[in-house]
Order: sequence, then structure tokens, then C-alpha cells
Amino acid sequence: MTTEARPAKDAATGTPGEIEVRQIAIDGQSLRVAIRHGREPQPPLLLFNGIGANWELTKPLLEALTRTTAIIFDVPGVGASPRPRLPYRPSTLARLAAGLVAELGYKQIDVAGVSWGGGIAQQFAHQYPKLCRRLVLAATAPGFTMVPASPAVLWKMATPRRYTDKSYMNRIAADIYGGAFRDDPSLIGRHAGAMHGARNLGYLYQLLAMAGWTSLPWLWSLRQPTLVLTGSDDPLVPPINGHILASLIPNAELRMIDDGHLFMVTRPAETAALIEDFLAGGIADLVPASEDGRNHSKAEQQGRTS
Repeated sequence: MTTEARPAKDAATGTPGEIEVRQIAIDGQSLRVAIRHGREPQPPLLLFNGIGANWELTKPLLEALTRTTAIIFDVPGVGASPRPRLPYRPSTLARLAAGLVAELGYKQIDVAGVSWGGGIAQQFAHQYPKLCRRLVLAATAPGFTMVPASPAVLWKMATPRRYTDKSYMNRIAADIYGGAFRDDPSLIGRHAGAMHGARNLGYLYQLLAMAGWTSLPWLWSLRQPTLVLTGSDDPLVPPINGHILASLIPNAELRMIDDGHLFMVTRPAETAALIEDFLAGGIADLVPASEDGRNHSKAEQQGRTS
């Protein structure tokens, strides 16, 4: 059953390229909200972050966007958003996000979700089909029905310790995130330095929110054009999950990125370009994934065949 959002106010505006951070109360819940102001008058991009992640972890991607206004908030119990009194479900967060969109004055938005936040993004698109114009799903899956990571990886994700213990993060980052984290230890340090999000009960609420949740029964009903992004070396969300999403969502296309789970952080310029081209109506200078499962520019493809 769908629910419409409250009427919108006049849209928020700001200096293009500026990241504005506010504390905004929606239905009694205070949210730490970051808005990266864009330069083009298209719908803004509402981004749902990964589990335990404060908004600052997405700063590389926000700064790589060249024209899009982007909105992200710390989930209640994470970062600077106070913990709610009770646990919540994905539908609760979708309703909270819709209230935030209305408070900021937008009548239509694009929605993106990464990892855990990809489930919330799917729920939002399902719950508010008229409000959500386009959908981006990055390194994510259709809920508990996903093809899971290995038990060793899942065990390392069971607690927020990596957010509070930097030495532990340095030891496990390559194992859980894969990709560039395997080859460049400096990436781990920079990523860990931006972490100050998860608290034990807040993290538990996030785990509980997705317990038993799946989008499989209604993925076929999503009508938004959808871009599915997946990392070729993602230990946490195996790439097969991206193929499942792209095959079940009617108007979806899949792009494989030659990196791990956090390609939005390690390849922000490439990811931002893919997203902005998609939001503008296409994928510029890219052809469908080649036989090696990765994307290549047209120039690279021509070079291979010449």
C-alpha cells in the first residue's frame, strides 16, 4: 500500500558546490542532514547510506557530483541523529525521509541507496512511487533473500566495532570491502578517519530494521528507471545480487565497477559520473558491460578491437 508525502514547501537553495549541514526535526525525530547544492534545476538525489555510516563517509561522492543537488541524513541512532525511542522498520525510515523531502520543499526526487541503504531506497521507491522519479541501487541486494557473503565476512559485520576501533578496521577492511582496499592501505586510514557514526543500540536497530525484510515480492512493480551498480570484487554483497535486482526490476540496467564494496568512496568521480549521466537520461560514453563483466568507455572498446 502506498502513502503520499505531505505537501512540499518552497525548495531549499544554496551556493552550488557547497555542502550545508543542518539539524532538522521531522515528526519529533531530529536528523543530521547534509545537502550538497547543485547547479542544475533537476530533482535532487536523496541518498541512503550504509549500515552504521555517518554522512561524512559519503563526502568523496558528494564532492564528485558536478551538477546534482544531493541530500543525505544520519539514520536515527547513527552519527549526529539521536537514537529513536523504539526500533523501526524500512517503511518507517521511508516515511521519515518523505517528510524530510517535503520539509526541504521538493515535490519529486531521485533516490539512491548503498548497501544497507539500498534496501531503504527500494522501500522508498515502492512506498512513494510518485515522489521517486529515478532509482540508483549500489552494492546492495533484495533484503534477507540475498545471496549472502561468507560467514567470516558476516561475522565481522555483526557489530559496529570497526567504527569505534581503528586498528580493528585496519585489520579487516580488505576482507569485508575488497577492491582497492586490498591494494592501498592509505584508503583504509582515510575512510576510518571519517568514521564517527555507529553506536551499539543504534547499530542494533539498523540490523533489526532489515530482519525478515525483502523486496522480492514487489520488485516487479517498480516502474522507476533504475541503475544497479555493483563491484566486481565485493565480499560483502556478492555481485550476483546486482544481477538479481537488475533482472527483476522492469526498467533496470546493470553496471559492474572494477572495485569492491565501497566503490562510491574509492572511485567517487567514476561513480558520480555514472549516476549523473543516468539521472540526466542516459549513461554517457559507456557501452554495455563487456565479456569480462566490467564497463569500458567507447574509446577503450575501440582500442581493443583495432
